Amino acid sequence: MGGEANSRAHRIGEVILALKGVSLAFGGVKALSDVSFDVREHEIRAIIGPNGAGKSSMLNVINGVYHPQQGTIRYLEREYHDMDPHEVAVSGISRTFQNLALFKGMSVLDNIMSGRNLKMHSNIVMQALRMGPALREEIEHREVVEGIIDFLEIQAYRKTQVGRLSYGLQKRVDLARALAMEPRVLLLDEPMSGMNMEEKQDMCRFILDANDHFGTTIVLIEHDMSVVMDISDRVVVLDYGKKIGDGTPDEVRANQAVVDAYLGVSH
Repeated sequence: MGGEANSRAHRIGEVILALKGVSLAFGGVKALSDVSFDVREHEIRAIIGPNGAGKSSMLNVINGVYHPQQGTIRYLEREYHDMDPHEVAVSGISRTFQNLALFKGMSVLDNIMSGRNLKMHSNIVMQALRMGPALREEIEHREVVEGIIDFLEIQAYRKTQVGRLSYGLQKRVDLARALAMEPRVLLLDEPMSGMNMEEKQDMCRFILDANDHFGTTIVLIEHDMSVVMDISDRVVVLDYGKKIGDGTPDEVRANQAVVDAYLGVSH
């Protein structure tokens, strides 16, 4: 994957998302303490750390689920503090979750189509009747979705109920739905948790391909260090809500504070 990483490095652009001095507490419990880092356009940016380090809290801050008590978040030259998840999604940030939130009784196609809702302009009555502009709009959205289905190689499951799929395929559908929103920034919360080796390899390939083919900037949380070190351009390390490392995979590997807190001597 070294060649792929080098080709991406030439395309990585300016800072698209920047967090500065972000602090978040629940009662007396500090989830994040004065955390600052940035994300550059087109890069794959990993967030790692032990359980309870504040990684998911950080994603929740970025996509508006949590509002930090201190600090700033700047996205596309706009600073925001209290946008809700819908506003964040409209602005071009989408997300997958560690615990799948798919519609298990619906088909793969319909689940991915739900990711196009923010792109639909006709009202719900027109959509239900499939009349005029609504019908034309639906056809256009289905073309986009069919392209994503082909891209993620799930054509054989288009009409299958999601609840009948293997866990690895459900994760792929979750990624497809997020990509259907055509995000500028995609947040992935442990996209490979619970997968076997073959499924992880497939997911790594799709993440790299999405980054390359669509130009999607990706921020991901992942516990598998071999995955993180292989596909990430830069890595930020959290421990007990504080940033203890930030840099390229090689720089993070060589950071003694990271080794002591997380990676361990064996790594």
